[in-house]
Amino acid sequence: MKWIRERDALIAQTLAFVQSVTGRNEDFPPPQAPAAASAVITEIVAVRAAAVEIEPPAATSPLAALQPRPVQVPPPRTGVDVRTEMQARIVSFRKHQERFQREREEYCAATLSRLRAAIRDIPSRPPADK
Repeated sequence: MKWIRERDALIAQTLAFVQSVTGRNEDFPPPQAPAAASAVITEIVAVRAAAVEIEPPAATSPLAALQPRPVQVPPPRTGVDVRTEMQARIVSFRKHQERFQREREEYCAATLSRLRAAIRDIPSRPPADK
C-alpha cells in the first residue's frame, strides 16, 4: 500500500517542519516508523524576511486617475419597502401569466376553427383519376 507510506512520510515531514518553525520538540510525539521501511528526507530551510518599500504614485501620473473610487452603497430597505416591492412583482407576474393564458386560448380557438373549416370543405367524393 503505497499511499500509506506516502501519508506517513508526509506526516513525518510536516511534524519536522512544525518543530523547526516553533523550535520545540516536546509538544509532538516522535513520528512512528512505517511498517515498510521508507526513507524520509527532511530539508530545513531558513527563510529571511525582506522589507520592501513602495512609493505611492505621483498625483500627476496617469495611474492616479485610474484608482478606484469608493462604491456608493444605497441605504438598506425597510421591511415595508420590500413587502410592497414583492407585492408589485407578484401582481405584474400574475398579469403576465394571464396574458399568456389568454393568448394560448385564442391561438387554440383559431387553430380549431381553421381545422373545422378545412374538414367541412373536403369534397365527399375523391377526385376522378384521369
